[in-house]
Amino acid sequence: MSSSVPAPAEVAALPRYEDALAELERLVQGMEGGQLPLAQLLDNYRRGAELLGHCRAQLQAVEDQVKVLEDGQLKDWTGA
Repeated sequence: MSSSVPAPAEVAALPRYEDALAELERLVQGMEGGQLPLAQLLDNYRRGAELLGHCRAQLQAVEDQVKVLEDGQLKDWTGA
């Protein structure tokens, strides 16, 4: 049975959001270059999909925390 919660060893192996995003950007650039063999393109695509899911999950977790801090309402970001 598959679980959406990563195992403890997987959590330790997951990159920080910024690192995952940087790796994802490198993968995309490499794939757009058109110089990679087909097998490597597929590997890069799989890794990119994994990184994208990881980044989305981290963003969702932060958004959920902000909603809790804002009494269940996500307010517009005004920035300073």
